Amino acid sequence: MPSEKTEKLLEQLFEKYKLSGQNIDDYLEGLLVSNYEPYWRYIALDTLLSLQQPKTDIPDETIFIGYHQITELYFKLALHELHQMKELGHDQPERWADKLNRIVRYFQNLIHSFDVMIEGMEKEQFLQFRMALLPASGFQSAQFRMIEMASTQAINLVALERREALSAKSLPEQYEGIYWRNGAMDLATGQKTLTLQQFEDAYGQRFLQWMSDWQGQTLNDHCEELARKGALTDELKQQFRRLDTYLNVNWRLSHYRSAVRYLQSKGGDAAATGGTNWQKFLPPRFQKIVSFPSLWTAEEIENWGKSWVEEQLQFKPKGL
Repeated sequence: MPSEKTEKLLEQLFEKYKLSGQNIDDYLEGLLVSNYEPYWRYIALDTLLSLQQPKTDIPDETIFIGYHQITELYFKLALHELHQMKELGHDQPERWADKLNRIVRYFQNLIHSFDVMIEGMEKEQFLQFRMALLPASGFQSAQFRMIEMASTQAINLVALERREALSAKSLPEQYEGIYWRNGAMDLATGQKTLTLQQFEDAYGQRFLQWMSDWQGQTLNDHCEELARKGALTDELKQQFRRLDTYLNVNWRLSHYRSAVRYLQSKGGDAAATGGTNWQKFLPPRFQKIVSFPSLWTAEEIENWGKSWVEEQLQFKPKGL
């Protein structure tokens, strides 16, 4: 005989399906013949493990691919949280703290695991297989660009030297001045690299639509609204600052450490895959991308990323 709890659940299911004009009996019959879902099928394990397809026979390329795929999955989780925060009310400080903590945790995991890239591959192998990847580059991570655009207003992503001139311009004009486009210009000709051309051909219009959809709803818009309503507690302020640090300092400098490890040499630095200007593009102090500028002092912004370099790097690389 069904328990009292089972009977109550069946009554609730009956009402649910009745409201949508469906018959619960049909669904119960379906349950009788459906298979139990095993773990490997639920997470599509066989498909997942088939997605690492190296372009060469050099062993460490598999590590390179796997790490970047894991990174993109974490980016997907961060965007999942940002979508929910877009609609979050300003009278729920606990929810804001929880969501901010989640995104920070994703980036913490990414940064801590970056040793896979810094120490986990043989330099000689990397310098061999990287040439087979051209013009592909981690620069082309559309999800990371979307995280940036959802986190702060477009003007805060404009290249530092153009920020004042574009402050009152339209969204498309500000997009044209976005900082990362400078990082994929051919150093010799000043023209767009193929890496940038491919990236913008694939995502340029989508990025413009994405920025438009988030206007007035970015994380920084919400941060400023929380402050106006007196709901930005000291704890929340610190959570926003932590996210800013992980997103715009620690994550970028983890990439810089990797570039120094694999691309810097006494005979002259190698160009990054895709020809990006990693020496000037990766260090945060040159770009000064700050998602929540009102939460920092002018001195902190002036020294953006500097303390991280002093604490984390064993030496002072060229360009810093």
